[in-house]
Amino acid sequence: MKVLFFVLLGSGLFAVEQPLPYSHKTHLAVGLKCNSCHKNPDPGEAMGLPKENFCMSCHSAIKTESPHIQKLAAAARQMKAIQWERVYKLPEFVYFSHRVHVKAGASCETCHGAVRERDVITKEVAHTMKACMACHTERQARNECTTCHEEK
Repeated sequence: MKVLFFVLLGSGLFAVEQPLPYSHKTHLAVGLKCNSCHKNPDPGEAMGLPKENFCMSCHSAIKTESPHIQKLAAAARQMKAIQWERVYKLPEFVYFSHRVHVKAGASCETCHGAVRERDVITKEVAHTMKACMACHTERQARNECTTCHEEK
């Protein structure tokens, strides 16, 4: 059992503790799309997180009795951002543009796994240099060092 624990720990399959529970599965099932909540502001490197008042556009009438929604509503009233924990983090020495990858045909699932099937997001896709280079090779994308790393 100890070995399994360390394998799971090393693989990152444990969920990151979030300030509020959130099910991508539930929200996508009611018709939201990834880009409904995750906008890609210029210059396009990062995907954003929704403002609390965006969530409240539905949750002002849905699940209002939930203590989690009440916490969300309080944050929206106070204009205070919920401090979500990132599940996927790339090292600072790696350049990555969501916009470039989306324009090249990558889906959210390519890098983040079957998010639409998940109630809780875990790190289920490796974001290693080896994995990224294999994906670039498979898609015949640039694979030079400077594609992802600045020249020094």
